[in-house]
Amino acid sequence: MNVIINGCTGRMGQAVAALAEQTADTAVVAGVSPALTKTDDTHFLRLADVNVPADCVVDFSHHAATKELLEYCLKKNLPVVVATTGQTPEENALIAEAAKRIPVFRAANMSLGVAFLAQVVKKAAALFPDADIEITEIHHNGKLDVPSGTALALADSVKEARPEAETVVGRHSNGLREKREVGVHSLRLGSQVGTHTVYVDTGSETLSFTHQANSRALFAEGALSAARFIVCKGPGLYGMADMLAVSC
Repeated sequence: MNVIINGCTGRMGQAVAALAEQTADTAVVAGVSPALTKTDDTHFLRLADVNVPADCVVDFSHHAATKELLEYCLKKNLPVVVATTGQTPEENALIAEAAKRIPVFRAANMSLGVAFLAQVVKKAAALFPDADIEITEIHHNGKLDVPSGTALALADSVKEARPEAETVVGRHSNGLREKREVGVHSLRLGSQVGTHTVYVDTGSETLSFTHQANSRALFAEGALSAARFIVCKGPGLYGMADMLAVSC
């Protein structure tokens, strides 16, 4: 499988490239980043300049590049793994529209463990319908989006069981906690890779569910697994649940 990495100079782009080098069936045929200090036949400043044959694009750049990313993949008829978070409603609409023509894999977090956590959280929200639910997330001090896309995805898992639930980011003023809210809180510390904890409090007992990423390698593994999954799929919008449930 030949892969183009969009965002090759970032932490995750480098992790994907390093893992691909160790994987027999995968090769990185091009890396793209405006932060590159040197370009050649396999390194480009802009995705539009890439003209090498590939099977898939893995995107770990920035959500602001969504339009350029999808235009390129549509033009080349290439499957794409969108691993960025923080998309605007307009960018989300572009992703949904592109998925009508090409395979698009999208996940707020590329970890299988997080996908399992989301299932557990949904079940807990249904099992304890009156419990207060709060989510905390910890990431490195250079992370741009707040809260993390994973934390918001976990809040969405609660909403699947509680349609009336409302995501509340942080706590900025005095006032009682609303019963329907799902609080999401962010910490930015040092070089933390990513820790997400969901608290479920019934009043008489508290359950906490935590996923801790020890290395970015796990996200790189998930991204390449997603790439292998969609290269044999037709147009559509796919996610972790699809990859877990179906194989080529």
